[in-house]
Amino acid sequence: MDKPIEQSVLLKKKRRKIAVIVTIVLALTASLVLLRGYIKPSIKRSSFTTAIAETGDIENTLDAMGEVLPEFEEVLVSPINAAVREVQMDAGMKIRSGQSILTLDKSAAQTEYEKLSFQIESKENEIRKLKLDLDKSFYDINSNNKIKELRISNFKDAVSSAQRLYKAGGGTREDIEAAELDLKVAILEKQQLENEIKSKQQTMKIEIREAEIALAIHRSDQLALKRKLDLANVTATRDGVITWVNKNIGASVSEGDPLARIANLSSYKVAGSISDAQLGSIRLNMPAIIRINQQQLRGIVSNISPSVKNAIVSFDVQLDEKNSKLLRPNMKVDVFLVTEKRNGVVRVANGAAFKGADSQYAFVLSNGRALRREIKTGMSNFDFIEIVSGINPGEEVINSDMEKFEYTGEITIQD
Repeated sequence: MDKPIEQSVLLKKKRRKIAVIVTIVLALTASLVLLRGYIKPSIKRSSFTTAIAETGDIENTLDAMGEVLPEFEEVLVSPINAAVREVQMDAGMKIRSGQSILTLDKSAAQTEYEKLSFQIESKENEIRKLKLDLDKSFYDINSNNKIKELRISNFKDAVSSAQRLYKAGGGTREDIEAAELDLKVAILEKQQLENEIKSKQQTMKIEIREAEIALAIHRSDQLALKRKLDLANVTATRDGVITWVNKNIGASVSEGDPLARIANLSSYKVAGSISDAQLGSIRLNMPAIIRINQQQLRGIVSNISPSVKNAIVSFDVQLDEKNSKLLRPNMKVDVFLVTEKRNGVVRVANGAAFKGADSQYAFVLSNGRALRREIKTGMSNFDFIEIVSGINPGEEVINSDMEKFEYTGEITIQD
């Protein structure tokens, strides 16, 4: 019968096996390190790019996007509800001030204009009628007033006669009182008539004024519609180039809908956009660099939108060279906003070798070798990166990606 192996013996064998494996791994690692020290890697000269460190100026920039737009662009809108009847000009064509672009069907607006003419004529007749009625009422009231005055005068004479007869013994007290009563009634009737005259005058003046106001409103509406009808002959207000026109003949357009755009293509600006996270870094009049096909234009930030839309802030760049031949309408461009500038620093052409860290390693060429060197960097932009320490002016630096050699101290350069 077999005797079972003790547990302690099994553990000792297992530990011995692990120790052997670890020893082998450490030996292999040490061998690789020693071998790497004796065998230096090499790289062909054509497989990387270099730049010479130099002394110069550098600008720190923020990356943004931009679109080239005409500095002046006028949008012509429909002044009335109408339909496009005829188009005389197409997009891209040059146009002079006063030249017709398109024609609208104005029949509906013309009918409304004629309707206003009838309403104006009706109101004018109404005012004339009111004035005639007022004149007639004045005449009638004045005639009645004179009759009342004659009656009052007659009643006064009757009172005087009754008083004389009473004194002479030929009349009675009742006769005097009757005559005085008739006089009082006549005076009250005259006062009532005078009040009616004033009230009638005021009422008719108000009616005339209301009619005059309504007439003025109709005339104002007609004048405004006349201006709109004149504008419906869509013509250019200044020289320029048509960048867009509504060519849908027969299509209905509402008042305020765009019909055409005219731009002055001799002068441009750049409409830029940047993340709202950078809002605190941009300011009015800060320098801006516009890159177009490896060429640069310069300008300043002339306007910053106060609102943020979809986490984007918009701004305008006023160009120093507004009529550059590089510029085309609606062209997409790279915009670099200059936040800071330093003069007389050591700089190297920027490239993939520089990762953006303040401290990193770079390879410097020397006697057919590339030597890894620790450097410190400062400001950077699309073109250059500032070298604070580790590289001297005149030295040649590899600025392409060297990540696969990040732990290599020296590389042999092959021609």
